Amino acid sequence: MPLHDSAAVAASGVPDASGHFGPYGGRFVAETLMAPLAELEAAWRRYLPDSEFQRELRDELRDFVGRPTPLYLAARWSRSLGGARIYLKREDLSHTGAHKINNTVGQALLAVRMGKRRIIAETGAGQHGVACAATAARHGLPCVVYMGEEDTRRQAPNVSRMRLLGAEIVTVNSGSRTLKDALNEALRDWVANVDETFYIIGSVAGPHPYPALVRDLQTVIGREAREQCLERLGRLPHALVACVGGGSNAIGLFHPFLEDRDVALYGVEAGGLGLDSGRHAAPLNSGAPGVLHGARSYLMSDADGQVLPTHSISAGLDYPGVGPEHAWLKDRCRVHYDVVEDAEAVEAFHALSRNEGILPALESSHALAYAARLARELGPEGIILVNLSGRGDKDLQNVLEAQAVPGAAA
Repeated sequence: MPLHDSAAVAASGVPDASGHFGPYGGRFVAETLMAPLAELEAAWRRYLPDSEFQRELRDELRDFVGRPTPLYLAARWSRSLGGARIYLKREDLSHTGAHKINNTVGQALLAVRMGKRRIIAETGAGQHGVACAATAARHGLPCVVYMGEEDTRRQAPNVSRMRLLGAEIVTVNSGSRTLKDALNEALRDWVANVDETFYIIGSVAGPHPYPALVRDLQTVIGREAREQCLERLGRLPHALVACVGGGSNAIGLFHPFLEDRDVALYGVEAGGLGLDSGRHAAPLNSGAPGVLHGARSYLMSDADGQVLPTHSISAGLDYPGVGPEHAWLKDRCRVHYDVVEDAEAVEAFHALSRNEGILPALESSHALAYAARLARELGPEGIILVNLSGRGDKDLQNVLEAQAVPGAAA
């Protein structure tokens, strides 16, 4: 797990005009979606640079989301590890409890400007669904959220939150009944209702322009973190760590640091029960290039190209693909991607909770576990920044079921 010193990856020029990050990305969709995707791309290119749009977005991020989020030194936990100082970018303190709201407020502003009258979304851990429901309520728009049956069970608190915010939850019973299948159904809805519907994709996956659009809206994380580190520490961290499912929280943190060659970047996938077990969700570590949900990227698939089932204790990481920009960054060796297994993630959940009084999301706990490994290697002079992408109250039942502590419920 060395601190690699690869050539900096330039942020400009990716994706290209056709939505490709090198060989990844693109737009592999039914003909009926080509026009709405082109419409969305035109709106993105028109409004994101617009000063009035940016002013309104800044106001929403400040007054509705609660930005900037703090940079927090996990001092007791760092001392217990006996290594580097670990700082947390506290996205768990954002309104609705995760980084997802950064993206939904921006896409909702686009939806309003495009005259769309209905919001749809997919969700796994439920945080994107909650963020969409909250944002839709703010704008007075009906919202439909697709969620796999397995995820509705293990993320029941977020299902209740979405309903309280006025969203309709459509439970998906096909396939593995997780995020992949929810995304399939949301795409089918969009095909049938393209004229009135705006589809808020929650990650840097899907067809162009979503990977770049979501990235652009999530880079507020990395821009803030960069400024906070320079102001507070007088330097940039030695390493950044973030969990990777589809990859929006990671790309949001990493992107403003891509040209800082002295900052090592680590993306952490869900190792589940171990790569050798086949029960994991780590396409960058064990998959191969393929096409899923409208884009080419790394994918967990068999020899015939069929998508393989996944497993993670974390609903938000339980996905067989990954955003195309992550695939490109892997191939360019700018980001090192590794895995953390379920048990280690649960251990990190407890460690942060007991040492810092912060309950992290199980997604974020994968990044925390990896940071603990890295801290011991870097030693006391090292500085690590972890994106604490969400809060963990939604995951309490899963943690108890893992029987990670004496007396935990089965």
